[in-house]
Amino acid sequence: MRVLMGLVELVKALEKGRGIQYLLDSAYEIFKNPISVVDVNYTLLAYTDTPFDDAQWNELTTIGTFSKERLERLANAGLIEAVVNADKVAILRDDLLPHARATGLIYTRNAVNAGLVMMSEDKTAFDEECIAAFKVLTDKITCEIRDYDYFTFLAMAFHEEKMNLLLDKAVTNPLLYTPQAQILYNHFEDYLFVAVVCAARNGMQEHVYRNKLAFTKSMLQTCYPSFKISIYSDTIVMLMSSKYKYFYGERFFDLHADLFAQNSLTMGISGSFENIYDLRVYYDQALAALTQGLRTHNDQRIFLYNHDR
Repeated sequence: MRVLMGLVELVKALEKGRGIQYLLDSAYEIFKNPISVVDVNYTLLAYTDTPFDDAQWNELTTIGTFSKERLERLANAGLIEAVVNADKVAILRDDLLPHARATGLIYTRNAVNAGLVMMSEDKTAFDEECIAAFKVLTDKITCEIRDYDYFTFLAMAFHEEKMNLLLDKAVTNPLLYTPQAQILYNHFEDYLFVAVVCAARNGMQEHVYRNKLAFTKSMLQTCYPSFKISIYSDTIVMLMSSKYKYFYGERFFDLHADLFAQNSLTMGISGSFENIYDLRVYYDQALAALTQGLRTHNDQRIFLYNHDR
């Protein structure tokens, strides 16, 4: 019962606001296993500064992340997908890992994946007690970081980066990228839709227009917090979902009709799709709906893609 009793004492002693490094250092005294925390980009945020003979641990704690080559090997073995698809905690055992590894997903206040807690098996074996204690530690770290602005803004930047890679068709290793792309599905329902939003330029200089796009993106994120939003080329792209195959866009956006009018915004919405790798195809659909709609209906601001056109 050493691990569970130790964890009880740890939880009693720790108060919110002491930081994740304090949590890790205290947890190491219980587990005697190396522990680290990385964000969704595998950037090292905190770790237990203890000697450990493990090539992956040494790489992470030396350069602050995993090399692309190592991530590709882990992805090809299905280990990254196993981590992302886990309900909360995954136990990884593979020839690529000198030591078994426990990983736990951590989340922001909006239940968006913020990163991972990782513990390598060293002095304490991964038995039932140990894993139960590790789950509690993962929850404790989530509670510690859930209100950090760093993770909120990181999640937004992460979504934008991945969306723009998909729009550029720049993915060269789907095995490496797919688990991260799956994070775009978080809190989404069955069918995906793309909306392309354009802001009136009215002769603005490039840097002024870029500032306007950034402001508009922030405004839309406030109005539609469940959407994934990016700036792509001269447009704002919103990835959204519905449990219905046909999206009643005009009705959905009626609540903010004044916002679109006051800010001179127009929008095209694609048909439904299910594969995130088709994002560019449906972006083009939404853009075509917007272009055609503005050409024929000057009194409207929101246009749905018509498959029969």
